[in-house]
Amino acid sequence: MSTSVLNNEAHSHEHHDSGSTTLFGFWLYLMTDCVLFASVFATYAVLFMNTAGGPSGHDIFELDYVLVETFALLFSSITYGFAMIGAQRGNKQVTLLWLAVTFILGAVFIGMEVNEFSHLIHEGFGPQRSAFLTAFFSLVGMHGLHVTAGLIWMAVLMLEVMNNGLQPRTVTRVGCLSLFWHFLDVVWICVFTVVYLMGAVS
Repeated sequence: MSTSVLNNEAHSHEHHDSGSTTLFGFWLYLMTDCVLFASVFATYAVLFMNTAGGPSGHDIFELDYVLVETFALLFSSITYGFAMIGAQRGNKQVTLLWLAVTFILGAVFIGMEVNEFSHLIHEGFGPQRSAFLTAFFSLVGMHGLHVTAGLIWMAVLMLEVMNNGLQPRTVTRVGCLSLFWHFLDVVWICVFTVVYLMGAVS
């Protein structure tokens, strides 16, 4: 076996180990993020009845609006799955297409969330109004900041794919963002159920 072949195999094995280590490290980060969200959920559960004579979730939540917002984020998880398949197959154009669709859906979600916050604050229902609203803005806003960070990451990743193609390291990064994006979807399902759905019917 030639030296060049041995070197290529060693390089491939080295990258495989590096990619696995990166994914494992990112899983550890997600676990810490999970603890963070669990803490804020627990805080919300304690404070959501403390309205200080102000509005409750039943008074301010519009489920129809939030459902559209929710579907945008859930569909973005599906489209990211298509982007991941494209990346694993080494198809640059397919990967970029579905990343772009995912980015648009994520941007729609953030745009609707910002509009909701703006409307509530304009109506006098800002985070300073009551402990309930403080907890609401903190929990939903923290998730929104995570999605925004994901969108920035996605934009950078799209530029990387356009400029460098689907190198093994880039595919690993696409995989890490996939874990992050799906994690945010799961968190949002919990937010929708615990905050919006239970708040609107209580």
